[in-house]
Amino acid sequence: MLRVAVVGSGPSGCYTAQGLVQQDPEVRVDVLDRLPCPYGLVRYGVAPDHEKIKSLQGSLRAVLEHERIRFLGAVPVGGPDGLPLDRLRRLYHAVVYCVGASTDRRLGIPGEELPGSWSATEFVSWYSAHPDAVDGHFVRDARGAVVVGVGNVAVDVTRMLARGAAELSPTDLPEAALAALTASRVTDIHMVGRRGPSQARFTTKELRELGALPDTDVIVDPAELALDPGCADPSALPAAQRRNVEVLRAWAHTPLRGGSRRIRLRFFLRPVELLAAGGRVAGVRFERTAPDGLGGVTGTGRHEDLAAQLVLRSVGYRGVPLDGLPFDAATGTVPHREGRVLRAGAVAPGEYVAGWIKRGPTGVIGTNRPCAKETVASLLADAPALAREPVPEDAVAALRAEGVEPVGWAGWQAIERAEARLGASLGRAVVKLPDWESLRAAAGTDAP
Repeated sequence: MLRVAVVGSGPSGCYTAQGLVQQDPEVRVDVLDRLPCPYGLVRYGVAPDHEKIKSLQGSLRAVLEHERIRFLGAVPVGGPDGLPLDRLRRLYHAVVYCVGASTDRRLGIPGEELPGSWSATEFVSWYSAHPDAVDGHFVRDARGAVVVGVGNVAVDVTRMLARGAAELSPTDLPEAALAALTASRVTDIHMVGRRGPSQARFTTKELRELGALPDTDVIVDPAELALDPGCADPSALPAAQRRNVEVLRAWAHTPLRGGSRRIRLRFFLRPVELLAAGGRVAGVRFERTAPDGLGGVTGTGRHEDLAAQLVLRSVGYRGVPLDGLPFDAATGTVPHREGRVLRAGAVAPGEYVAGWIKRGPTGVIGTNRPCAKETVASLLADAPALAREPVPEDAVAALRAEGVEPVGWAGWQAIERAEARLGASLGRAVVKLPDWESLRAAAGTDAP
């Protein structure tokens, strides 16, 4: 009987576990996660007002409740406080690392470390109640915000900054984030891209949601659209980009409604410096760019300053090294061949990767399915050799011997009940528990 550990319980980890049990009638899979809660970025990365996407937790739940799949939360792997990878490898016939891309890309410009300058990842973690998040008082004393980036995460944080109490209260926002965002005095939000509208990476569905926000005007400068060769003849663009351009062109000619908040979508501006006043961020200096005819942009030497007391960079995620696992710093991924980990160019028996740590932070949630399918195929092709290795009958006892006390599925269900009780006590639906202490207390001692 093949025993496999999948490290990471987000979509890539769940799809990997699902593929294994569907294709091998005897394999047993332990899905390990550093957190006591499953679902990865579906729980801690999807904006709380996106109920349809958050409902994907239901399909991931069905995977983790399979009779041959076991969730083991609060199991750190690698790093100074985690189970060493070589020890984990001896507990299972195979280990699949689905650890994602947990940090953000930097702008690399002066002033990036000023108070008031944050990554979108940090902001998302805060309003998603990630237990590692810090309350940076993001919106306190801020009236203007600049979001650097024009992808879906940039749209998410822009939308959250513009939401009011009536739209935020029904969500599972933690209480501190709800109080801060509903009291926010941010009225002007600039979402800025260094290239043109036809090259923006947001999806049209996400983009259109900005235009549906109550009491909010969306402003697009027709002159910036005119700079983009793709906007001159949208019919020549791929369908996704064409739809984006059509929405932006419509907004550029829509009269303002006089809303109390304004979202300005800006293009062909590259950040070159964060400006300071009083020891914190006061604005962003941009250089105007222009198309270079090769799909990129070039600087023009002309600059524009935008006032802002909050700057969120949203220019992509990046994988981080896991102690004991090979890592390609240039790509932020683990070297692999069809999902098999490569060490010094040779396949490492019993070690696999799937998801963003395998291919980089690309695609949407569904992209993880074919990625996991490839890795599962490789692992099962190797299974006859792997299954000959002796491993413990039950890894939980071995984990406990290492000082690790996993939170099992019953513990996670206890957390869910505690969040439902908290929501009911506050007159809301479900309210997330925001810190390690409350999560551990809610999980109790329910054994896996």
